[in-house]
Amino acid sequence: MVGLIVVVVVAALVGGCGDTTTTTAAATSTSGAAPTTAAPTTTAAVAVRVSLTGAGATFPAPLYLEWIGAFMDANENTTINYQGIGSGGGIQQFTQMTVDFGASDAPMKDEEIAAAEAAGGSSVLHIPTVFGAVTLAYNLTGVSDLKLDADTTVDIFLGTISTWNDPAIVALNPGVTLPGDAIQVVHRSDSSGTTNAFTSYLAAVSPDWEAEVGAGKEVEWPVGTGGQGNDGVAAVIQQQPGSIGYVELAYAIESKLAVAALKNQAGSFITPSLESTTAAAAGVEFPDDLRFSVANSPAADAYPIVTATWILAFEKMKDANKAEALKSFLTWALSEGEDVAHELGYATLPDNLKAVALQKVGSIRW
Repeated sequence: MVGLIVVVVVAALVGGCGDTTTTTAAATSTSGAAPTTAAPTTTAAVAVRVSLTGAGATFPAPLYLEWIGAFMDANENTTINYQGIGSGGGIQQFTQMTVDFGASDAPMKDEEIAAAEAAGGSSVLHIPTVFGAVTLAYNLTGVSDLKLDADTTVDIFLGTISTWNDPAIVALNPGVTLPGDAIQVVHRSDSSGTTNAFTSYLAAVSPDWEAEVGAGKEVEWPVGTGGQGNDGVAAVIQQQPGSIGYVELAYAIESKLAVAALKNQAGSFITPSLESTTAAAAGVEFPDDLRFSVANSPAADAYPIVTATWILAFEKMKDANKAEALKSFLTWALSEGEDVAHELGYATLPDNLKAVALQKVGSIRW
């Protein structure tokens, strides 16, 4: 796995055509080499030092940090700082133009796009990067092979199923000894694309959920404790016996959390994995604006709670050097970052979607 790079950057923007001056205060890398002013060694198209900032979804943050580290190792003139603050925060900062790009696990709504385009004076691009599974991670001593279906999942998060030995859960898990402990529900406390993916699935499979709670980046949870970001939810689950919550697969793996097999639309119990995530995106027709959903796939081997994650960019950026640097990074990530994505449990784009995503990247200008 590629090592992470931590940088502290002070950037001053100079007028004219958007020249960018960057001072690097401190930097470390896996090679131990400090950045220099040498020309980029691989795909970089920028001949001057450029600093990019981005913020948003925690869902792909482990991958984005690995991608950024690898890209910066090979492109010494480009510095990228990404902060995982949640999809809602990413959309807000992107709209306020306090970052160069945003990131979200939920496509922007029409009204959000209108606000961003009014602020930025340019069309908003949705550039999908990978697909990931939203797992039902749990902490239950002695139980490592839990099965759930749509109905039990909805009832757990509505609070109508409140103990682990509820007859509905027992019926799905023959031969498994389930304790009578209270179920401790954990959910996101911030505006989150992961929440949007999870609640959109619950609303799709349950009229009760749709009527009582609905779907979105933020909802009024009937029960449970909140955690900030995917990492925050994973930490609460890890520390709280009897708990269950929803987190992206990479966080469940990193925290060594057990994850439930979930009954899909085809009637099969599917464990979240790279393969079952990839299966959910197979055969989907993607709209021109690349705002789409792959939740609750009918494919026999697909995990049912899968979402894409998007980079948000203005088609016409204010700074020529930043535009070229962002294009270079995204082109590299979509073309050369696939092995890292697979290693972390993210599914890369199918060829037809990748081609359109790269076209969107290529349309970025200044």
